[in-house]
Amino acid sequence: MRALGMIETRGLVASVEAADAMVKAAEVTLACKEHVGGGLVTVMVRGEVAAVKAAVDAGAAAAERVGELVAVHVIPRPHEEVETILSPPPAAPVRASPRRVQEPVPTRVCEGAPDDETLAGMSVASLRTAARELGLTSMTRRDIRFAKKEQLIAAIRAFRDQGK
Repeated sequence: MRALGMIETRGLVASVEAADAMVKAAEVTLACKEHVGGGLVTVMVRGEVAAVKAAVDAGAAAAERVGELVAVHVIPRPHEEVETILSPPPAAPVRASPRRVQEPVPTRVCEGAPDDETLAGMSVASLRTAARELGLTSMTRRDIRFAKKEQLIAAIRAFRDQGK
């Protein structure tokens, strides 16, 4: 005869400890682990009625040692309809998204570097965007993110002047 054993704990650590103790204590198989919500985790095992009872007792004792045990229950000979609750719904078909081919970013594009007058009139956000688009090698993305306006202008000028 088959049985279903369930242990509900608060927290993952106690549930893992309970599952480990259950499979070591008796000849049972883990059916599933479910995060119920609010920190509650339920672990279910299947096997012969006596084995499931022994496993659930061992798992409950182990869970209490390391965490909070919420509930313990054994269902001997569960009805076939219970299986519909326990088995996960079939996964929805996954549509393949078209692959985006990333175009290579040129390392030197000096033609797009703005002149000094344009640089002076740009906002810091615009300068940061321009620095990223130009692919400055003198500054990392993090440096660009935290750089001040004068630093960005100097780096863009140096980049532009190197390309000439």
